[in-house]
Amino acid sequence: MSDLRSTMDADIVCVGFGPAMGGFLTTLSRALVDAEGNTVLESRVMPGMPLQVLCYERADDISFGISGVVTKARSIRASFSAEQLAGVPMATPVTHEEVLYLQDPIGASRRSTGVRALDAVVDALKAALPWSDHAVQLPWIPPFLQKYDGMVFSIGQLNQWVGQQLMGTGLVQVWSGMPVSEPLFDGDAVIGVRLVDQGVDRHGAPGGTYMPGMDVHAALTVVGDGPVGPVGQKLNQRFGLPEGHHQQEWAIGMKAVVELAPDCGLEPGAVLHTFGYPEPEIFGFLYVHPDRMASAGIFIPSWFDNPARTAYRYLQHWMTHPRLWKHLKGSTMRSWGARTLQESGRRGEPHLVGDGYARIGEGSGSTNVLTGSGVDEAWATGVQLADAVIELAKAGKPFTKANLNATYVTRRRASWGEQESKVAAKARDGFNESFLRGLIGMGVTGMTRGLVNMPGRVRRAHERFPSIEQYFGDRIPLAEIREIRRQCQAAGTPLHDALMDRSGWPKIDFDGALLVSHQDALLMGGKVKAAAGFADHVTFLDTGTCAGCGEQVCIDGCSGQAIMPGPDGIPQFDREKCIHCGVCLWNCSKPHATDPERTNVGFAAGSGGLHSPIN
Repeated sequence: MSDLRSTMDADIVCVGFGPAMGGFLTTLSRALVDAEGNTVLESRVMPGMPLQVLCYERADDISFGISGVVTKARSIRASFSAEQLAGVPMATPVTHEEVLYLQDPIGASRRSTGVRALDAVVDALKAALPWSDHAVQLPWIPPFLQKYDGMVFSIGQLNQWVGQQLMGTGLVQVWSGMPVSEPLFDGDAVIGVRLVDQGVDRHGAPGGTYMPGMDVHAALTVVGDGPVGPVGQKLNQRFGLPEGHHQQEWAIGMKAVVELAPDCGLEPGAVLHTFGYPEPEIFGFLYVHPDRMASAGIFIPSWFDNPARTAYRYLQHWMTHPRLWKHLKGSTMRSWGARTLQESGRRGEPHLVGDGYARIGEGSGSTNVLTGSGVDEAWATGVQLADAVIELAKAGKPFTKANLNATYVTRRRASWGEQESKVAAKARDGFNESFLRGLIGMGVTGMTRGLVNMPGRVRRAHERFPSIEQYFGDRIPLAEIREIRRQCQAAGTPLHDALMDRSGWPKIDFDGALLVSHQDALLMGGKVKAAAGFADHVTFLDTGTCAGCGEQVCIDGCSGQAIMPGPDGIPQFDREKCIHCGVCLWNCSKPHATDPERTNVGFAAGSGGLHSPIN
């Protein structure tokens, strides 16, 4: 079979198209030719032509998925004029910002003694506070959280707009719907990438239409495939992480693009951030775009230990909180989705460079976990690498580890993003102990510019998840938990709804427009596509471990209900429902058989995903 594998040569091959890759390709493309179209940076594989630059993106469209974001946009603004950015759909300057502490209006959330004491203080003083609808607006936003001089974007629309600018130059090629399975090695040097095999069954066995994935050789491989990308994962597995670094802090961001009701009073550029509800550990956001469109969503972090956590139902409880519902009532869902966020920040930084490769973006540890900002930081890393590549190409120097360290890594270490990431490095440690410790820790870290931090021990998933019985035993008798588990297994349904119902959470009153069932969201808010002929990209590495797992967080945490109970206790994966959020990779409560830093879930390259009409 290996003899059938075709090869192609390029100068630079890129994996993943997101903000980081947008920054890289935008900056590099402007240096390939001069104003008259003459070659400046010459290709080695096609002499006389500009550098041959290829970018492969797993999703069928570069605007795949859905994610609203607020950012100071410093690096993005440096790459484009104000007039150019005005042409980005759904983009608008920030005009108003609020941070809200949400109390529990129904009494179902788990609030520690400290949080209950905080609620009691708020209740006692609410007449003197900016309190309404079970929420307090912070009278002052700490400088490190402020985004007043920033912009609201839709990542999908930004990616699509940037991609159009790039493809219009004819200088770079961006190929969507082309998953990359792995890097190619010569010793420890990366010499390119291999595309996924096609014409295989769900287990990867060749069929009658088998076509081996092509090998693309290049002098430089740029890895920007995000926090759960297969190429980044394989580099981590081969080279490990720098001493003292880890990637054990994550979050799932679940969000919707909604069309606000005509009588909604929020103006474009309004930004609302929330904490405290539906559980204290869950953070929320509402960003208003032009034309009555808004991005609304929540972040559920890995240090929220509910083993039956479900982002979708929590999202709906968040939307219906009185303080938010007065803005969202009468809205219509136009798009929906979810994605994994790497929340280890600077301490999640892998080895940034090696012989023949460099890493950029979120998967390279660029996210600032104090300010909750990542898009502009990711873009900046792409620009920094592009400037380094231009310098090396002009000097005729190879893309070795030493040369990339001297150019790209040096630029990155001297950048504003690097300095701010140092401040933020330990900002969230307190959350690993408790919600209040985390809040205090963020405040102290921000106000002291990182000099003082609240300590907390970061634990792996299998070290922190309680059992279903441990987590719910104070609310539901153990015999009843066993009966709920039996009924759900018999029906082939996840546990979360039954456990939340029994724990006092009211059922969601569906309105058919914004509040709809999870499966209806997959139809109304997008369309899951999974092309035939690809292997399953989610696998359970040791099925015996799965059969003995009492939590099966992978099922309850799955954003698209693509993982469901199966026979003999082994979860079943349906890629026709998978939205490629990657939450299963880090939500597994059982360790990998030989590597405790990994889990028992494999997340590989795959085709398809959620396609949203507006994102």
